Amino acid sequence: MHIVAAPDKFKGSATAAQIAGAVTSAAVESGHTSTEVPLADGGEGTLEALGGGNRTSTVTGPLGDPVVAKWRLENGVGVIEMAQSSGLVLAGGPKGNDPMAATTAGVGELIAQAVDGGATSIIIGVGGSATTDGGLGAIDVLGSGQRLRGVDVIVACDVRTRFTAAAAVFGPQKGATRAQVTMLGNRLEALVDTYKERFGVDVSALDRAGAAGGLAGGLAAIGARLVDGFDVVAEHVGLEAVLESADLIVTGEGFIDDESFDGKVVGGVARLAQLHEVPVLAVAGQVFDGAQDRIDAISLADSCGLDRALEAPESCVHEVLRRRFSEATGEVR
Repeated sequence: MHIVAAPDKFKGSATAAQIAGAVTSAAVESGHTSTEVPLADGGEGTLEALGGGNRTSTVTGPLGDPVVAKWRLENGVGVIEMAQSSGLVLAGGPKGNDPMAATTAGVGELIAQAVDGGATSIIIGVGGSATTDGGLGAIDVLGSGQRLRGVDVIVACDVRTRFTAAAAVFGPQKGATRAQVTMLGNRLEALVDTYKERFGVDVSALDRAGAAGGLAGGLAAIGARLVDGFDVVAEHVGLEAVLESADLIVTGEGFIDDESFDGKVVGGVARLAQLHEVPVLAVAGQVFDGAQDRIDAISLADSCGLDRALEAPESCVHEVLRRRFSEATGEVR
């Protein structure tokens, strides 16, 4: 068989490239060939999937302190991963974050630098944010959006949440108390009117506008396009062309549930695999919510134990796939 390894990251445990390498190792040891296509959905890992950072800038961090952010600029295309400047990890996780004060100003600063550097197209991955400021920090940096005239700004979203729902859906994950979630929601409601008055755009009506605590909506107000991050990455890496020679595609992520089929890598790969009539297999740390009914999936927690699945996912992926691939050749090793 020729196997295409097209996973997402296993968040907190392994990068998409590391998991793809484990798939290839298992394939080769079992007598098959493999092509590695590490993917992302607009969240952390998007910059790496699109070529990795070749620039660094010191910008405003999520809580106002300076941070050094990696980004990319090549052939007029800028790639920014908002988690590099306004990410929850940079704020110290939910416990260290100040969800009311967290700002996207650093994202605006990176966009401005990309434009000043000659970018005519900018891709912004928006997962992993510390913020629920509706993108106001970035907008305050960029102003009216005139400096973006002639620049195609593409927001690669990892969720399809609406703008005003962002506080309730994601606020608790960013350390917000119940009272703060209410206040953040009210602030987003007010921003809908602000953006409508300033830019003539009703961000409350846009799917995906709630990504990154509303950063996506704020950028849409000044002309950005909101798209599924998976589609952006898949097009950039030429996934469909790679599938033409595939006998099997292996995808995966940290855990698979119903949300995995709503703009995430696993669901996107499954959709393309069906379109091209290629069998698909998923590997994940854990598989929830009856996802087995929607895709052939292997749970590493079930196969290797939860602790080992979390601590050594590459080893687990290699082990379970070597067994599966060897069975495909009729020789179980």
